[in-house]
Amino acid sequence: MNQAHSVPLLEGHALVRRFPGGAGVNGIDLAIAPGEVHAIVGLNGAGKTTLMRLLLGMLGPQSGSVLLDGVDIADAPPQVWAGAGHLVEHPLAYPELDVRANLQVAARLHGLRRAAAADVAERAIAEFDLARYAGVRASRLSLGNRQRVGLAGALQHGPRLIVLDEPTNALDPAGVILLREALIRRVGAGAGVLVSSHHLDEVARIADRVTVVNAGRVIGMLDPGGIDLERAFFSLVHADDVERSAA
Repeated sequence: MNQAHSVPLLEGHALVRRFPGGAGVNGIDLAIAPGEVHAIVGLNGAGKTTLMRLLLGMLGPQSGSVLLDGVDIADAPPQVWAGAGHLVEHPLAYPELDVRANLQVAARLHGLRRAAAADVAERAIAEFDLARYAGVRASRLSLGNRQRVGLAGALQHGPRLIVLDEPTNALDPAGVILLREALIRRVGAGAGVLVSSHHLDEVARIADRVTVVNAGRVIGMLDPGGIDLERAFFSLVHADDVERSAA
């Protein structure tokens, strides 16, 4: 990837959202620039999904702000949101509709007219190798193929901003490669990608920046080109856990 130097597509400033028991996000700053993949890594419960939901306006912060294309997300017009694509937690798929219809609906929800939605859906079916399932209802798909449909729906309309939470969940190796190549193409065309993952080796293949989150806070960065990324990750997390225990 080429490291971008321009106005961020998405920015979170001092974001805080706490839940009973202490989980949540505690003062995170984050930015995604055009032409880069920014990866977030952390153990389960570190706050990755909560952070993504805050950045996309699915949750409201207790304090802090989020800017989408330089505009507060509360004020961002539909045409700005139309330039975003995301998959957070569960892929969008209406169980009673087949794959083709699901993709067309997803495209329409992003503002495409009927004919254009049909065209992009066919291209997405080809890109994510879904032709054999195009007429199959989503309820009959395996988890991996449902994930492919969700990813295709998030990417098919050519978003400038892509936010994906654990996108390789349930994917077979072929699906992982298809996703990797799809993201590389879009980043090469100037899109910005924010992706969370616990697959550090896969992250290292595509990321320009890797941010480590623990207990709802940013605790450091990893070099995606470094040696033994997993060891470096666990060292950061362990040191932070020790420091918080001592405090």
